[in-house]
Amino acid sequence: MRRTEEVAARRRERREHADYTGAVYGSMLAASVVVGAGSLGQFPRLELVALLLLTGTVFWIAHVHATLFGERLTQRRSPTRRIVLRACRDEWPILKAAIPPAVAVAISPLLGLDMPGTLWLALGVAIAGQIGWSTAAALRVGASRREVGATAAVNLLLGLLIVGFKLLLKH
Repeated sequence: MRRTEEVAARRRERREHADYTGAVYGSMLAASVVVGAGSLGQFPRLELVALLLLTGTVFWIAHVHATLFGERLTQRRSPTRRIVLRACRDEWPILKAAIPPAVAVAISPLLGLDMPGTLWLALGVAIAGQIGWSTAAALRVGASRREVGATAAVNLLLGLLIVGFKLLLKH
């Protein structure tokens, strides 16, 4: 029973100290991938799902590596297994943020969307995630309504910039 209580306490503490930065960043990354995916091959939906998930995975690994490298520089010793697992867990939202746009792409045929419609749906889902994660982060830290509105507005603006790039590039 004691072990179960300790695990529950650690989970509560992680939730209380959750950092949504990776999820906001990952959502923005997913939106950028959708914009950059102009010409896909014979299986465009499958390729876009793979591109979203693989890009998220590469960036997740890169962030874990950077965290561990920084740990190595500051501690002057090799990271322990616990430190490696914590870095993987802490950076997980980067990859997790790619999942909703990938799911949107995967279900787009059920919605009767052609490929341009699929791209717009995935882009909208990614931007909604970006705004949602930043708003959740602001609420979690007890930000004022004004601060919550400001972070949502900034992330909406960033999302609209990505949409502008998509329109400019005519993808």
